[in-house]
Amino acid sequence: MKRYGLTLNLKPETVEVYREHHRRVWPEVEAGLKGIGIREMTIFLIGRRLFMYAVTEEGFNWDTDFVSYLEDPRCAAWQKLMDGFQERVPEARPGEWWARMEEVYHLE
Repeated sequence: MKRYGLTLNLKPETVEVYREHHRRVWPEVEAGLKGIGIREMTIFLIGRRLFMYAVTEEGFNWDTDFVSYLEDPRCAAWQKLMDGFQERVPEARPGEWWARMEEVYHLE
């Protein structure tokens, strides 16, 4: 399995509506994420900062597999909706939306 830690910010006025949407994630979105090899995903929030922790199958490639997730019209619509609430963090690399974080420690 692979583990990913990613971060971005929410626009200040969107925090509550973002929370509300995630109380009712569309079934197609969850099926689509599982379908591309994401076994677990958790999103944490403090202030406006989001932290996503994802566990994937060993062969998972974030850059290519997430593109195939977006081929589903419902998943693409969800992503477009979520993108409207979010903004990149200053630490993001060019072209990176969710900034990938470096794993510095893991306890099993």
